[in-house]
Amino acid sequence: MGKLSRDEIIKLAQLARLDLTDDEIAEYSAELSEILQYVEMLQSVDVTGLLPTNQVTGLTNVTRDDVIKDYGYATTDLLKNLPDVLDDHIKVKRMIG
Repeated sequence: MGKLSRDEIIKLAQLARLDLTDDEIAEYSAELSEILQYVEMLQSVDVTGLLPTNQVTGLTNVTRDDVIKDYGYATTDLLKNLPDVLDDHIKVKRMIG
């Protein structure tokens, strides 16, 4: 898989909805080809007998219990300075199209 062709870079750019110049296509072709060569090198490493490593600190279950803290403010006092409130919640514009 070593080197990516110009057509493969253009296809990747189209999938990512990127408009690339000819210089950028040449630059990304070289950079992505180097990355792929490095991944191929990593895949060739013999890892037989090695256990997967997913946590290296030795810590287990470091979460804390939820504790309700009273800061001495009423919810209504905190919400009165907001531009729009609905049922004791901050009302914002729709963010998902």
